[in-house]
Amino acid sequence: MANVSSQDLGTQPIGKLLIKQAVPASIGILVMSLNILVDTIFVGNWIGPTAIAAINVVLPVSFFIAALGMAIGIGGSSIISRALGGDKKEKALRTFGNQITLTLLFTVSMACFGLYYVDSIIPAFGGKGAIFEPAKIYYVIVLYGVPFLGLCMMGNAVIRAEGKPKFAMYAMMIPSVGNLILDYVFINVLDYGMAGAAWATTISYLLCFAFVLWFFLSKNSELKINLSDFILHKTVVSEIASLGFVTLSRQAVVSITYLFMNNILYDLGGETSVTAYAIVGRMLMFALFPVFGITQGFLPIAGFNYGALKYSRVREVINTALKYAMILASVIFVLLMVFPEAITRLFTQDAEVLKETPSAMRWVFAATPIVAVQLIGAAYFQAIGKAIPALFLTLTRQGFFFIPLILILPKYFGELGVWMSFPISDVLSTLVTAYFLNKEVKSTLIVRSEEKQ
Repeated sequence: MANVSSQDLGTQPIGKLLIKQAVPASIGILVMSLNILVDTIFVGNWIGPTAIAAINVVLPVSFFIAALGMAIGIGGSSIISRALGGDKKEKALRTFGNQITLTLLFTVSMACFGLYYVDSIIPAFGGKGAIFEPAKIYYVIVLYGVPFLGLCMMGNAVIRAEGKPKFAMYAMMIPSVGNLILDYVFINVLDYGMAGAAWATTISYLLCFAFVLWFFLSKNSELKINLSDFILHKTVVSEIASLGFVTLSRQAVVSITYLFMNNILYDLGGETSVTAYAIVGRMLMFALFPVFGITQGFLPIAGFNYGALKYSRVREVINTALKYAMILASVIFVLLMVFPEAITRLFTQDAEVLKETPSAMRWVFAATPIVAVQLIGAAYFQAIGKAIPALFLTLTRQGFFFIPLILILPKYFGELGVWMSFPISDVLSTLVTAYFLNKEVKSTLIVRSEEKQ
């Protein structure tokens, strides 16, 4: 799990390198996912099932604002990886400085907007009836810390682009562990309820920010920027935006999906169905952590080697990442098909929720073994700086297939139609992604590898 320098991304054996990059990423995502999972378990058992639904209403709003930082981070880290691969250190430094400026401007502005329109936003995302008040308490406090989360997500992507996956892992683990400890203190010991859960989350964001700031100020980082690097440059901002827009669009579609899902499920089954979706949503974040880890590990390797014109290594990392990710996804699939009832009982003992959630979980994860193709395929185009195909493939699953399906299928199949939409959209988007990835490999990577020879 040792860190690698940026130059090692272009020389070490691909299998070994991908493991070095993916294992810390997977552990970081696992801890972060466990944080969300255990946080939901704590809230469900110590406050009640309505509190789970309340947090599910707030997540798409707070995550979208934080995703501004993630989008700027991933968009800029693609540039940084290729700049380091092409020995263009000055461009990497300018990009990083512009990332910080952009993240601050956007996240602070959006958090202020979200706080001003709080009473309109919460009902729009399904925070109705008994869900509204606990959702509002959680929402207001969490939004205070979201700009710090945005800076953390931006910084985490840059740390990974430098070839320092272990530090990126720490950046994800520290706030997660802190949040769980604070959850116990604020909810169980001090009995602060929803406010306690919210403050635990917000303080954990501050802990993450403190660590990321320390990393970049210490000798561990290669990126030592000057004040002039913070000044926005049109060409740099344009390139960050074109690539970051892919990530932002994905999160925007996720937020829109939550909006539709919470409202559709509330109309079909009330608070019980919204709670079932909240539990399944937590498992979507948690269960696929090794696949997401491989995707995160894949990005800097593909970007660096593409920038260094090492096309055969790019092909190799695509194939290796797909193989590893599909094997792990298949194992996850088996576990979720066998133990959905036991998983649901971890969150709540509510009879209605226990009745509905296991079946929903089986439907949602029915196509899990093939999702790696969609994730790696979209990530590849983003890693090499091809924004338009990356954007198209990122939006394919939820934007082009899933949202239309959840608007159509429930009219014929009721609530079952909502859950059926998940595997259908997974299969369709995977087929589309496989076609474009295969075409790109044949027309670009193979041809350029032969030209170099």
